[in-house]
Amino acid sequence: MTLRLTVNGQAVEQEVEVRRTLADFLREDLGLTGTHLGCEHGVCGACTVLLDGEPVRSCLLFAVQASGAAVETVEGLAPGEALHPLQTAFREHHGLQCGFCTPGILMSTLALLRAQPLPSDQQILEMLGGHLCRCTGYQGIIDAVRAVARSWQR
Repeated sequence: MTLRLTVNGQAVEQEVEVRRTLADFLREDLGLTGTHLGCEHGVCGACTVLLDGEPVRSCLLFAVQASGAAVETVEGLAPGEALHPLQTAFREHHGLQCGFCTPGILMSTLALLRAQPLPSDQQILEMLGGHLCRCTGYQGIIDAVRAVARSWQR
C-alpha cells in the first residue's frame, strides 16, 4: 500500500506493508531511530510520537493508520545542532540518564505544553503516568517540565 503522510513537516510517500507498525516504519524505513522500542506493548511510552498533535504509542499503530496524518518525532523537535528548549531543560534539570525513555517523554511533554502552557503538578504527573523511566526517578523530569513551562510564559 502506498502511504502518504507528513513526518516532521516533510511530505512522505512510500510503499509499506499493511501490517508494519508506525514505529518500525519510522525507524527502519525512514531512519528516524530516535523513536525507541521498549516493551512493544504500549506500556513503557518509549515509542511515543505525535499523530496530528496527539501523543500515540507508535508500536501499537500500523503505519497505514497514519495515512494522511502529520507525525512528529523527537528528530523534528530541533532540526540541526541546537537543542529544543525542552531538550535543554531536561539536560539542565537532570531529566535523563541513559536517555532511552527520553524521546517519548519529550513528545508527550510537548503535547502537554501545547494544550496546557502552564500545567499543574498533577497534570505533569498524569502525563508521566504513561512512561516508564528506570534511571532518573522522575523528579528531574518534573523539574524540567516546570522550568520550560515557566520559560515559555515569559
